[in-house]
Amino acid sequence: MPLTRVTVRQLEAFVAVARLRSFAAASKELGLSASAVSQLVSELEDTLGFRLFDRTTRRVALSSAGRDLRGQAQATMRNIGLVESFAEDIRNRAAGVVRIGAPLVLASTLLPAAVRVFRAQNPKVIIYIRDVPVEQMVDRIADGDLDLALGPDRPPDAAVANEAVFESPWVLWCAADHPLASKPVLQWSDLQNVELVAAGRDHEVSVAQMRTSDRLSNPVMPTDVVANISTALGIAAEGLAATLSPAYVGVAARPRGLVMKRIRGPEVIREVRLYRPELRSIPPAAEAFGTFLVDWARQWNAGLPLTEG
Repeated sequence: MPLTRVTVRQLEAFVAVARLRSFAAASKELGLSASAVSQLVSELEDTLGFRLFDRTTRRVALSSAGRDLRGQAQATMRNIGLVESFAEDIRNRAAGVVRIGAPLVLASTLLPAAVRVFRAQNPKVIIYIRDVPVEQMVDRIADGDLDLALGPDRPPDAAVANEAVFESPWVLWCAADHPLASKPVLQWSDLQNVELVAAGRDHEVSVAQMRTSDRLSNPVMPTDVVANISTALGIAAEGLAATLSPAYVGVAARPRGLVMKRIRGPEVIREVRLYRPELRSIPPAAEAFGTFLVDWARQWNAGLPLTEG
């Protein structure tokens, strides 16, 4: 027997009649005529090959086979109800799975806090945070490994859309007893011949490009490159070198006792952007979280101290 011939409407009619013991009562509940409900039950009996009810002029009772089938039919209808409810949640962006990536500092500070607030309002959404090197963010989005990514500005990619979220100036982090810590105004020329540690290839390239003007004979160059910003901050905290990073890294730098020095002439700004696929769709929950995250991240950044020291 091809079970695909059994319809949801037939099972719904059977379960209603079995519970109410009346075709008339079932028809009112289902919003159908009594003859339509009777027809649905008859079609189901024909498909199954056995009688579901013993009918008399006075009463409707489940047959032995009907009693055996009732539990499974009720369970099936409950599961269909759950599917409908889940689909409605998805339509309303209230449920689903979101995969978002960010560099280490943002992945360990901003995102967990944002997820906590978002999930308090949308408890059915599951959000997985992935710490991703800056240079891999766009590729991970294009390859479908991530739904969203939050991180520094990257070269454009036709497969990935992006939206500006907030700006953060590049600053110097150094130990309190570092020679530059007490300097009132810091210029890029002050960083020449200073030991600098960069975090990752992205920082290495960014630091190497920084200079006060084209008249500067040598660009500011890192003397060491490590994989993670936490390592660079640890080296700086021990006074072994200073490190350059966007100011938002202060959430990880200040607890280590590092001093922030803004660098003028000119001040270099790093833009943090939200990345999402351009050529494929993402779950509604991811769209909802992305919209929420833009505003939330801007407020988060606005609350960070930019005072030196």
